Amino acid sequence: MDFREAVAPAGAGRANGTMNLIRIARHLLIPDWWAHRVFPKQVLERINVAVHESEKTHRGELSFVIEADLELSPLLGGITTRQRAEDVFAQMRVWDTEENSGVLIYVQLIDHCIEIVADRGISAKVDQFEWNAICEKMQAAFHSSNYEQGALEAIKAITALLQNYFPSGEENPNELPNRPVRL
Repeated sequence: MDFREAVAPAGAGRANGTMNLIRIARHLLIPDWWAHRVFPKQVLERINVAVHESEKTHRGELSFVIEADLELSPLLGGITTRQRAEDVFAQMRVWDTEENSGVLIYVQLIDHCIEIVADRGISAKVDQFEWNAICEKMQAAFHSSNYEQGALEAIKAITALLQNYFPSGEENPNELPNRPVRL
């Protein structure tokens, strides 16, 4: 979901040539450290704690990834934020959980987009409108420069869904790292 366009689907308006050139220029000219400044170390640590606490209450696995700039090749190929989120989901092996209950929150800082990718075990139980609602609330917070609040509220909302469909049991292994990743 685009931080600036609350009702537009992710990647909307990015297919035409002018928008693509602007997108490529932003990715090439904005340094990643500049984009990442909205998630300083202390915020990343609070996200880490929130994910750790969340995973104590359900059998799902939550991953949080923040990416600033993309490489030129994918940009020239027209990769959408959703496609990149799915690539990251696979590369980080979020799909590789016992109950197929991994969820990735992917934040593309330069494109101002958020994607939630859920593994088949959870996506079969959670309607897309619920993921969209979480993205919309998160992007509203980000639009107001409340990055920490938006991230923590999204984790809380996803936690509620995972508690509902994958409540904690006797066995609750931590299958994926909890620490947010900056690409």
